[in-house]
Amino acid sequence: MIFGAVPVSEAADTILAHSLKASGIAFKKGRRLSEADVETLREAGIEELTVARLEADEVHEDAAATALADAITGAGLTASASFTGRCNLMVAKRGVLVTERERIDALNLVDEAVTLATLTPYDLVEPRQMAATIKIIPFAITRHVLDACLAVAGRGGPLLQVAALAPRKVGLLQTHLPGTKESLLDKTRNTANQRLALLDCKAVVEHRCRHEEGAVAEALRRLSADGCDIILMSGASAIIDRRDVLPSGLEAAGGSIDHFGMPVDPGNLMLLGRFKERPVVGLPGCARSPKLNGFDWVLQRLVAGLEVSPRAVMRMGAGGLLKEIASRPLPRAEAVETSDGAPRAPRIAAVILAAGQSRRMGRDNKLLLPVDGKPMVAHAAESLLASQAGPLAVVTGHDYAAVEAALPEGRFALTHNPDFASGLSSSLRRGLAALPDEIDGVLVCLGDMPRVSPQAIDRLIAAFNPLEGRAICVPTWQGKRGNPVLFARRFFAEMQEVAGDVGARALIGDHAELVCEVPMDDDAVLVDVDTPEALAALDA
Repeated sequence: MIFGAVPVSEAADTILAHSLKASGIAFKKGRRLSEADVETLREAGIEELTVARLEADEVHEDAAATALADAITGAGLTASASFTGRCNLMVAKRGVLVTERERIDALNLVDEAVTLATLTPYDLVEPRQMAATIKIIPFAITRHVLDACLAVAGRGGPLLQVAALAPRKVGLLQTHLPGTKESLLDKTRNTANQRLALLDCKAVVEHRCRHEEGAVAEALRRLSADGCDIILMSGASAIIDRRDVLPSGLEAAGGSIDHFGMPVDPGNLMLLGRFKERPVVGLPGCARSPKLNGFDWVLQRLVAGLEVSPRAVMRMGAGGLLKEIASRPLPRAEAVETSDGAPRAPRIAAVILAAGQSRRMGRDNKLLLPVDGKPMVAHAAESLLASQAGPLAVVTGHDYAAVEAALPEGRFALTHNPDFASGLSSSLRRGLAALPDEIDGVLVCLGDMPRVSPQAIDRLIAAFNPLEGRAICVPTWQGKRGNPVLFARRFFAEMQEVAGDVGARALIGDHAELVCEVPMDDDAVLVDVDTPEALAALDA
């Protein structure tokens, strides 16, 4: 990559190395400069810039991040659109994160320009949580480096995947001695049920018996006959040896002991075994408490259908000193503003403004006119349904019944604006009011822009990061700004105050330092259909 200062006259098709603010100009670093940008800079009196220019064997940071994401993303994960060399892998379904630690290390050792960071292996993850992030450090990497990383990713199965939780029928065997309080056994059962509920499983099938080898063997047979997928054993006294009552009862029933003990505290005295191909877990005494212990890690994997081998247990020691952890660290997620400071993936809603009278189109309501065989407004709605945005709201006004009927099947909050003649801003206020409180941003979309793709919408969402100064995301094509525009929640109050047909675009000028221009692959973000001529050009 060629990097350094060049005269502005030579800066077209280069990448801006540093953010630039001057004379009404606010260009972010990483912007690919167009001829129009160069002319704007020249008119502002700027003579020299620090830029980067890609060489023939180099791959742009976003393309490289996307290629790596495609290669390492397994089941239960989705990749965000890449932006500024970053691609985030988000959890699509609840489960346990399975990673290949050795290959992750190998990938990160290929070159300093490529990094992959993940959550801790076997973490319990939730939908929309970030599981990993890929970051290309410079503006581009060589094809050789990318190919070497792809080769590491291609060795074996997926580098990252989520093993989904599945409802399991769980049996609980509890033993008692003379003097054992029933309330203690009840507490153990209730705590087990709390753990299972968090893992989407029903309450346990329970059998209680004497703390004797033969009674344990019989209870195991009964739980097996009940069709339990996983069997838990909780003794009146903790297991202290492989020859203790609970493991002896397991072997007497025809089962086997796989492992005893684990390098996790609390949780050391845990036993793993099998009975008729079912996993059996001898619980440590700490499992009577709902506090995190080593048994939780084992139970999560079993409910996700993962094998828990003796080697897997013996590798739990790093990070296994749980009693010293005051609070478990929260996973890093996409930077969004939250009321409690907890990081998470941003929730980006969308509003389609479809209330106008389309006077410039003549007698027809432009939103109902066919484009590629379907009403124009249906295209905008379908793109949003196929994107990462949600929830979705549609604001209707003029000819509202017909517009609503033209929408595709999907989950929309429909809201009518009887004051549509007063301008676009009144519809925007209605749309914002129709959205839930717990969103982090909103895409303001126009119903007369039928060519905007789901990929363009997802690219705007990928760029959104208020904590890094990207609180308003505007799509561009060859330096020209278009629609839809993504606004952070902090601007909602100001958006409610705007009047007339200006909409929320006035905020872009008022908050130039928080605007991020997001380059698009085509001019669809500039194409709104207001006139018969524009419609004819669209079909041409």
